[in-house]
Amino acid sequence: MSSIPPNRKHVLTVLVEDYFQVGAFEKLIQERNWTNFVPRYESNTLKALDLLDEYDTRATFFVLGWIADQNPALIKTIAERGHEVASRGYYHRSLKNLSPEEFREDLLRTNRAIESATGQKVLGYRAAAKLNFREDAWILDILAAEGMYYDASFMPNRRDPSNRRYAREITTGNGSIREFPYSTLNTGVGLLPISGGNYLRQIPHSFVRHAISNWDKKVEQPFVFYFHVWELDPEQPRISAATYYNRIRHYRKLEKMEWVIRENLKLYSFTSISDVMGLTAGESMAASALPMTAAADTANKAQDAQGTLLTPVSIVMPCYNEEDSLPYLANTLKKVDENLREHGYVPNFIFVDDCSKDRTPELLNELFGEDENFTIISHETNKGVAGAIMTGIEAARTEIVCSMDCDCTYDPLELSNMIPFLERGADMVTASPYHRDGGVRNVPGWRLFLSKGASFLYRRTLKTKLDTYTSCFRVYRRSAIVDLKIRETGFLGVAELLGLLDMRGGRIVEYPAILEVRLFGSSKMKTLKTIGGHLTLLSRLNKLRFFGKQDEIEVSLPEKMAKIPTNK
Repeated sequence: MSSIPPNRKHVLTVLVEDYFQVGAFEKLIQERNWTNFVPRYESNTLKALDLLDEYDTRATFFVLGWIADQNPALIKTIAERGHEVASRGYYHRSLKNLSPEEFREDLLRTNRAIESATGQKVLGYRAAAKLNFREDAWILDILAAEGMYYDASFMPNRRDPSNRRYAREITTGNGSIREFPYSTLNTGVGLLPISGGNYLRQIPHSFVRHAISNWDKKVEQPFVFYFHVWELDPEQPRISAATYYNRIRHYRKLEKMEWVIRENLKLYSFTSISDVMGLTAGESMAASALPMTAAADTANKAQDAQGTLLTPVSIVMPCYNEEDSLPYLANTLKKVDENLREHGYVPNFIFVDDCSKDRTPELLNELFGEDENFTIISHETNKGVAGAIMTGIEAARTEIVCSMDCDCTYDPLELSNMIPFLERGADMVTASPYHRDGGVRNVPGWRLFLSKGASFLYRRTLKTKLDTYTSCFRVYRRSAIVDLKIRETGFLGVAELLGLLDMRGGRIVEYPAILEVRLFGSSKMKTLKTIGGHLTLLSRLNKLRFFGKQDEIEVSLPEKMAKIPTNK
């Protein structure tokens, strides 16, 4: 595991609901009677805001839609004081009381109420009751379909795969969404919730303090901490009709909560979920990944000079001894930037220097180091072109990620034509000079022979029938490929990445393109070694196809990510 950066951000969420709206009393108090109670949520929410101001901390406030309709001024105040406002559902109903269509209507109604109050887009959701991955995952499809970027509703249990304990990206039939589950401690016999609320009040604090400290030191993903605003109100009225269990659950050690919160705000750095993801509440944005470890997928929608919303994309360029190509590339990328913006995209360029031995690192910094739209990542050892591409993909903050060579043997202006295929359901778009509408110019015949021969063999191994399998010029849906486990990190890894996505069932399309001979420098490919490598890779892919298991071609995001040094 990579080292944990000091002072990294954890997640703080605040649940805005009143004492009579909680799950412990749902069988006693009907929604139609809520207006009969003297509300306390406003004063408690303001108390929470003041507490967070003391520690200069920002949080995500999950708000009931009912409260947003009753008191839009309070919800606006939360946003104006620098916090994110997200959805808690309209009436604090558990999923067992909602059909899928009712859930969708509840979500949209809540979002309208919050957005009307704040003027900001709602990005995330948290269910009224803790959800189970095995039974309740259907809501993720609806959340993704309705444009939500994250969810924070699921409580993992010991039967779940270990990666479900941590923030991760989940691909649904309607797109990807980020999940921030309740933080838990693996006790060896089960998972103990340690993320906040009732658990922090009931469990001995010395035990919880140690568990949170251990998470901060050893776990790369953010710790998810939460509290309800009514937990700052020990003097709240008691619902005597509640069962003894529910009275213990709701009222016990309420006076403890404020000092527990204060202690954690002193010890750790917290922020909102949207901030951890790199999103900005109030703007329309592309879905992302998070920095869950060293990298995550997501960036804000940007705007052009006329105020038109632009979709962010990342362009990854592996570099190894490319000092001759970089000046040409710099001018080319200016045109790429203009072209993409004209088509509704804003590019973020990521250079991955693969331990170059020439002046490539110096030139990268001279040409691009001062531009905030460029990121330069350096490998301490040479990993190869596919390894560099994967590093760039992991570092990307956007769902749309492109890869291209520094030598521009494919016209990078074609990216604006390739990206829209992702919007039609593709997971990968690969350039294809051997497509009937593609072509080659001035490329040596021996290279074409080898490349076409490899494509012939891959076509007989993989389910997706393409004309070209080895092109580095591609567009990816980041969530579909970031956790693929490639063994080959050189040129062979480019074909392996496509092959593993094919076996996972990803949709791959090819785009006809023109392949030209590189203008500067020379190819780094070792011909004989590459030929032998393709044969070995084909053999392994055949074995995986007919005898392998799904987990042999996947790796969880926490295992995949590593700390990546950058110059920014």
